[in-house]
Parts: sequence; structure tokens; C-alpha cells
Amino acid sequence: MKNCFLSILTLLLFISYSCKTDTSQKEVVKTTEIREWKPDDVRTIAGNRLERGLITKTDGATPGYTLFSPYNGTVTYLIDTDGNIVHSWTGELSATLNGYLLENGHLIRMERDVDFPTFAAGGAAGRIREYDWDGNLVWDFEYANEKELIHHDLEVLPNGNILAISFELKTPEEAELVGKDPSTIAKAGIWPDKIIEIKPTKPFGGEIVWEWHIWDHLIQDLDATKPNYGVIADNPRRINVNLKNDLDFPPFTQEQVDELKMHEVLTPNFNADNLASDISHCNAVSYNPELDQIAISVKHFGEVYIIDHSTTTEEAKGSTGGKWGHGGDLLYRWGNPENYGRGTQKDRWLFNQHEIKWVPQGFPGAGNLTMFNNDIIDPNNKKPSVLGAMAETQSADPEISIADIGNYSAVYEITMPTSEKGVYSIPESGKIGPDSPSWQYTAPDKLSLYSPVMSSVQRLRNGNTRITSGMDGRILEVTPEGDQTWEYRNQYKYDYRLPNGGVAQPGGPLTQFGLNRSLQYDLDYAAFKDKELKPLDPQPEPFVFIMPPPPPPQEGSH
Repeated sequence: MKNCFLSILTLLLFISYSCKTDTSQKEVVKTTEIREWKPDDVRTIAGNRLERGLITKTDGATPGYTLFSPYNGTVTYLIDTDGNIVHSWTGELSATLNGYLLENGHLIRMERDVDFPTFAAGGAAGRIREYDWDGNLVWDFEYANEKELIHHDLEVLPNGNILAISFELKTPEEAELVGKDPSTIAKAGIWPDKIIEIKPTKPFGGEIVWEWHIWDHLIQDLDATKPNYGVIADNPRRINVNLKNDLDFPPFTQEQVDELKMHEVLTPNFNADNLASDISHCNAVSYNPELDQIAISVKHFGEVYIIDHSTTTEEAKGSTGGKWGHGGDLLYRWGNPENYGRGTQKDRWLFNQHEIKWVPQGFPGAGNLTMFNNDIIDPNNKKPSVLGAMAETQSADPEISIADIGNYSAVYEITMPTSEKGVYSIPESGKIGPDSPSWQYTAPDKLSLYSPVMSSVQRLRNGNTRITSGMDGRILEVTPEGDQTWEYRNQYKYDYRLPNGGVAQPGGPLTQFGLNRSLQYDLDYAAFKDKELKPLDPQPEPFVFIMPPPPPPQEGSH
């Protein structure tokens, strides 16, 4: 039983999510909280005991509107600083992943395709859809087939094209040809990430006009007969194909996988052969128009990368060409020096991080990168990880106390060392800087900000920072000094299924209030011109979590 719990929790806590829904909207009935609230027991992994809705609004809160999509639903909401919904969009597919509000008032978002045959990793999407202000579908792009699947995030470029992250299938035989250790290759093959640029052809489809592949920039020191053999530490611009993935699993039988599906931890397309196929798990992409560079968050490697977008697709396959002269090789990397042979675990900064964003020009910290560092292990914590703590309790109970886990999350801003603008300093030996973040935020008691999955960060124009703590569905705003000016907690819960009846999103009560991300837009944002933004009447009915009764005491317990 203990192994079963550990297996379920391992998958649950390290999988980021997306799924499909049906077209109906199921309203939930508001109920009354029946548990007595205690000040010392509200900090749980899922935040189910927390009060919901608007929690804090001070004079320092930044005026504007916040966009978010409640977990496991098809709805995207826009709320004001009083926590009132002023607009919403509803589609037919799951909208849990990233959505963006365009200047013309349109909403563009990642959605879960109804079906795809190969890929079974968290954050799976397959669709990009654009809606006008009134919710009419104006563009539908599908990229979900046997060999490719877009997932997690997109970025709208100044020319209207779209950057998106995609898996691509490589067979076990192909993986061996690039020197990957055969003992680490999943039977279903591996799914390294690529970045694609899509030129929309509305109302349906699009043209892929540029690509960059992790696959083209691999190195390994295992097999000297392979052409990409080399010394890892001498090649920091390339990616070791034999990196230890943060989601390395012991072998699972199909029976164990079926049990996980029965517990609604996995979606139907998982099987015993593909659990370890998702080797890199990029979960965010961001574009710098001034430099024509792309930043990527690579969760399973605990790193962020910067690559050159000025290359042609052909140049992006190699190590020369483009404005910055390195073709598609990495211009910069940070977060885990052990990955390029110049450090140990003690030098690591990033643990299952989500989000990566350039701070825009004109904003405090312009040109820096911000990110949400999800699962930091406190060195003073005797438990090795969140999994260890939860395994000790043998509980998947969403009410497990964060204090019993001991891990915490942080927000980082880093200033990349440069020799000139856009040219990053990569030393001939030693770690790539900076040695530490230029700014960081943790909760005053550390433990109150903790989300092992999902989450996001956004720098605001006034220097404040918007933070989304994903698992418990909290959106915070903090000043540069770390003072909290605003807090809203998602109060909407949805429960949808795939057409085959399978779970639409894994997690159950652990993520029922979850938010993958949120974005704040200023009052004068172009999308709001000539729009009447006032609270909807009536407001959607919130969901109130009722604590289940405690289990009966075991015989002989005190």
C-alpha cells in the first residue's frame, strides 16, 4: 500500500497538467464550511481550508485586471482588483493551460485536443484557439499527431506569428544513435522538445515557418563512436543527452499504471512504456523582441535556456549563423551547473521550476529573467523531499500540512552576465553566472508559499511582482521589499471528462482550486478600449470545500 501511495504521489506532484472537456458547464452548489477553522492548520498542500476569493487589497495594489483559467475547466475569467469577474470566455476544450489577452481584445489560449495517439505527458495540449471579445472562435490550430504535440505555453510575436513548445517522438533506435544510455530509454521512445513558429492561416490551420530542436544540440560522453561524443564541461552550449531527469521512474507494470488511472492520477493515454518518455518537459517560452532571443524553462533539467531566434531553420540545426553567431546552440543557460559538468547538486538553484519571462523594456529590471522555483528542499529539513514526507504519512490527503513536508517555493529574478548587450558571458571553466538571483521572494515563514507544480511570475510596470501559486490557486502581488499588496484565491472548481470517460485532469482534491498561471493587465491596456468592464451580475457561484470527517481512531490509539 505504501508503494502505491508513493507511486501515485510521485506522478501527481511532478506532472503539469492539461486535458479535454465536454461543452457543458456544470454549476456547483455553494455549500457551507462545517469545519472549525484554526490558525495553525490552514497551510495545507492544496489550500482547501483557505478562505477563497479576495483576501487582501491595500492602497499599494496595482490597478488593473487579472486573467486566469480555473483548473479542469473550459472557462477563462477576467477579474478586477476587488475579485469580481468582469468578463469570461468559454470554449469546448480544456483551457487550464496558458491564455493571453491580445491588444485587439481577443483571447488566445492553449487547449487540450480531444485525442492524440502518442504523447501522455503533463501539459499536453495539441490546440491553439483564438476567440474574439464576445467568445466567437476566430482561429483554430491543431498540432497533435503521432510524432508531434504542442504543449504548455505559447508566445505571440510582434508580427502576429506564434511561438509554441512541442514534443517530438524519437524511437529507441534513434535515441541510441545519439548516445543515450540504452538502460534509460523508455520502450515507447523519448520525447525531446522543440520550439516552433506558426504563421496563422485563419480561420483554421497555420504554417510552420521556423523550428529549433533540442535534438540538434546534444552531446554525450558515453559512446566515443557517436559523432556527438565530447567532453561535457568543454561544451556548455550543448545539452547532455544523458542528463538525469528529475522525473526518472522505476519500471511500472501495466497493472500499476491501470491502478493509477483508476485513482484518476493518470489520463487514459499513459501506459507502462511511456511514463519515462518525457525527458525534458519544457513548460514556458518567452520572447525578447529587442534581442530576437527566446528564453525556455526546462523543468526536468532544472534549467533555463536562451536561444537565438534570428537564425534560419537550417542555421538553427547547427552551431554557426544567426545574429549572435552560435546557430542553434545555447546562448545561455542557468540553474543547474552539474548538467554541463561544472558543479554538483550543491550548486543547483532550480528545482522543477515553472514559467520564464523577460522583464519588458521600461519596467524595473528590464532585460532580466523571472521564474517560479517550485520545490526547494530545505537543507535543514530531515525529509529528503515532498515525496518522502508524504510517503511517511502514507497519505494522499489534500489536507496534509505543508509543515510536515518542509519544502518551499521561491520567485527568482536573475541578471545574466554579459560582455555587451545580448552577448552572455560563458566562462571557459567554472559555473555560468550569476552566482545568485538579483532579487528573490519567499513567504515570510517560507512554508506559506509552496506549490510543487504549475505556478507563474510576472513583473509589473511599477516594480511590483505578480505571483501565482498554482496548486492552491493563490494569486499574490508583492513589492520589491516583499510586502504583500493584494491576494486573490481562486474559488471556482470544475470537473470534466474526456470523451472516453477518462479523467480530464489528474490531481483530484489536491488541485481542485489549482491555477496553471495568471496574468495582470493595466487599466489602459488596448484590449479594454471602449469596453464596459463592470462586475457580472450575477457572479458565478463559487465552490466551497467541505472537510471530510476524520477517520475513526484505530484500536489502541491515544
